[in-house]
Amino acid sequence: MKMVIAGGGTGGHLFPGVAIAEEFLKRDKENGVLFIGTERGLEARVLKDLGFELRFITIEGVKGRGLRSLVALIKIPWSLLQSFGIIRSFSPDVVIGVGGYASGPAVMAACLMGIRTAIAEQNALPGVTNRILAKFVRRIFVSFSESLKWMPPGKTVVSGNPIRSGFFETGSGSGKAEGRFTVLVFGGSQGAHRINEAVKDALPHLEEWRDRLRFIHQTGEKDVEDVEGAYRERGMDAGVFPFIRDMVSAYSTADLLICRAGATSIAEITACGKAAVFIPFPFAVNDHQTGNARVLVEAGAAEMIVEKDLDGEKLAHVIRRLSADPARLRAMEEKSRSLGNPRAAADIVDACIEMAKKQ
Repeated sequence: MKMVIAGGGTGGHLFPGVAIAEEFLKRDKENGVLFIGTERGLEARVLKDLGFELRFITIEGVKGRGLRSLVALIKIPWSLLQSFGIIRSFSPDVVIGVGGYASGPAVMAACLMGIRTAIAEQNALPGVTNRILAKFVRRIFVSFSESLKWMPPGKTVVSGNPIRSGFFETGSGSGKAEGRFTVLVFGGSQGAHRINEAVKDALPHLEEWRDRLRFIHQTGEKDVEDVEGAYRERGMDAGVFPFIRDMVSAYSTADLLICRAGATSIAEITACGKAAVFIPFPFAVNDHQTGNARVLVEAGAAEMIVEKDLDGEKLAHVIRRLSADPARLRAMEEKSRSLGNPRAAADIVDACIEMAKKQ
């Protein structure tokens, strides 16, 4: 059996697709998976190392880009033609879109070709593309029950966000084994400049805690030297990286996470049962990151600082408070783990295989 997984661009879209692919290949060594993405997306840098085949189409975002939106609109027919060719040559039994620019043309092409199709929506508030595709695909998998009101009933199921199996095998943070409270900071696969700056501003307020803290910080390419220098200047124990490929190990080591609130990050956090301080990206489409974070905050699994209120002193205060309150952290971890769904990828693959057999 063959599957096409379309989408990517960011880790939030790509890695759920990787989780689905890994689960699909586990079922039968004869199964085949092909990814469709863009040359500018994270998939172009990551999938080859993971052993997956990737084909490119030419597409970019339309919404909110001024004159570039016209260029993007012109590319849509060409991306559909490219998708037709790729899908025809691979001849898949099922095509699933996981979000990102490539998802729309590839899934729509498969629908027009009569191939069984599905989409996976990671966010509590579905994006415009998935709301359109939802009218045409056979199955819809959503991560949050809050998404149900936006999707057609009957073919929509709350599956949870598919996560690579390694995340469910991590335990409590191991930073304290070295006598230090370990804080993992990241802002998505490309980093987050605003979070990087806030952490730098927090360091002077944490100097008295220097011997108790350790940082693991994914900065993105542009800020790595600047952030590394700030830790060094304050004598802080920190590992600073533009991109962390082994996030499973990073999560396993951490006692507290400071991060954006992308849906895949939230799914990974709950899979690991980690306590987090969310700083949602305020310019996300329809402010969906705030909605994602609120689900965990209301459950007692996380705290949130909205970006307009973010400063170094406030961030340092939260780090000091939580690191000094292990009971609060354990309670957050228990709530977090209770929200994780280890069967999400398996349930999606089960449904896709069932759907393909009816072809």
